[in-house]
Amino acid sequence: MVSETETSAIGNALVVLGAAGVVIPAFARFRISPVIGFILVGLLVGPSGLGMLAGDYPWLKHVTIASTEDIALFAEFGIVLLLFSIGLELSFRRLWQLRKLVFGIGAAELIFGGAILGSAILLFRDQPLTSAYGLGIALALSSTALVLPIAGTKSAVGRASFSMLLFEDLALVPIIFILAALSPAASGDSAELLLTTLWQGALVVAALAIGGWFLLPKIFAQAARAKDPELFLAASLLVVIVAALATAAVGLSPIVGALLAGLMIAETEYHEEVETITAPFKGLALGVFLISVGMGLNLQTIASQWPSLIMAVVGVVLVKAVVTAALLRFAGAARRGTAAEVGLLMSSPSETTLIVLATALQAQLISRDTAEFWQLVTAIGLTITPLLARVGHDVARRIEMRSGDAQDEETPEDRTVIVGFGRVGHTVAELLREHGRPYVAVDADIDTVAAARRDGFSVRFADVARPGSLDKLGIEHAKAIVLTMDDPVQQLRMTRQLRRKYPNLPIISRARDADHAAALYQAGASDAVPETLESSLQLAEAVLIDLGVAMGPVIASIHDVRAKMRHDIMTKGKLDHEPRIRTTKRPIAGNETA
Repeated sequence: MVSETETSAIGNALVVLGAAGVVIPAFARFRISPVIGFILVGLLVGPSGLGMLAGDYPWLKHVTIASTEDIALFAEFGIVLLLFSIGLELSFRRLWQLRKLVFGIGAAELIFGGAILGSAILLFRDQPLTSAYGLGIALALSSTALVLPIAGTKSAVGRASFSMLLFEDLALVPIIFILAALSPAASGDSAELLLTTLWQGALVVAALAIGGWFLLPKIFAQAARAKDPELFLAASLLVVIVAALATAAVGLSPIVGALLAGLMIAETEYHEEVETITAPFKGLALGVFLISVGMGLNLQTIASQWPSLIMAVVGVVLVKAVVTAALLRFAGAARRGTAAEVGLLMSSPSETTLIVLATALQAQLISRDTAEFWQLVTAIGLTITPLLARVGHDVARRIEMRSGDAQDEETPEDRTVIVGFGRVGHTVAELLREHGRPYVAVDADIDTVAAARRDGFSVRFADVARPGSLDKLGIEHAKAIVLTMDDPVQQLRMTRQLRRKYPNLPIISRARDADHAAALYQAGASDAVPETLESSLQLAEAVLIDLGVAMGPVIASIHDVRAKMRHDIMTKGKLDHEPRIRTTKRPIAGNETA
């Protein structure tokens, strides 16, 4: 016979899985972040939504969740899996490169943001000194669970956000111990307990890192030999849970252990397989966490205190956005657009804010009413995080466009002009920048331009398809122009126009194939590079070598194909010389034949 507890658990699972199956596709269809959808589902099925009617309509018990505690464990596991997946995308070397951002700007953002928010609470909310600054530090924390899925970790915005969030996660344990030490009922052993936790935590982290270095490759090698995806999943979850429990056992946050587990697996050759297998669980578990956030929104309390709540949310968002953006600009760690976008993205409170508020309540530093008020502020802030991210993106785009227009006159005269900033244009610009050659790129996609500028590239917005747009690029002073667009007709038209106006200008164009390259040469291109040629030759080279063919005959065959391609382009383009299709010579290993 099924007990009432088991029935409730099944009902909770039904609600969560149903929300994931409905919310994600529905919101994706309208290009809306599913974050908002999960929070709204939590509000709808939670104790302040349909759950409050379950007493009058018993059937609602099967489609509602009675309390946040019922799914709290799954929500915490979602955050653990999120940090684990973030660790998979990183490496110890990259973390070392970010150390100045983590311990410099990350620390400054938490300290200054907490001090300003605490002073405002002290001034406007009539709280005791320790309570006000404890609340300020709690509200200065930002949401790892929401910010990183939005920003990632590889863009300029993602790198800055991740650095500050990492420091906040590391600082969570000292914050909790300090608040406990400030409690009126605290004993004199709190400082000693904090020091004990820190040295034990450092010892556990070192032990996990060393053990993972030697054991993980062997564990995943056994799973790979079995060719069983379930073993990979089981091994991955085992590593995450062991690392999280180990750090939690000594008083550190379990998310520190999860991040460390991801970092250790990222150093192995199995990280891509692990990331693929665990991705669905991460998304579902994160959805559970967001549902729990929505369940924390009490509509009756919001309706009775909405002016104060709105002022508090707006105040927290403004203070954190300004402090974060100002620190990034003052330290020279980000462009203006990037700083503004990171500031708005990081401006809402965090899921860890709820943990700090619970600690402050338990330590008798704040009253229950005060804790409930700021918990609502936190839940509302988490709800509007995707909207703040969208606003930040738009603001950053406008700032970058204005700053880019102001810098156009400063562009050196001997620059290379790159038309189109997709994957090919990006690679060309990156190599020019690496070798200290001035350039300017143009693209007709405003989001591409803004994103490139945030990453430090010199890119302008220009639609070269419009008449007269080429005249504004200052091509008469350029040393060369590179055409990387996808439209072959537009490339031919631009090549003819450029050759008529600038007879001596080197024009290097991306071509689709030999026929397109021949047409570009006829139109006046100095060099036309068929994009399919080298990728096809490298693929054929890899296949032949893996099949056991000696390197010498393979290279000779590739030279023959390249020579035939040159001859075809020369014939079709009616050229009086062979086109320059060449590849960089690579060094030959001692056991290879030239």
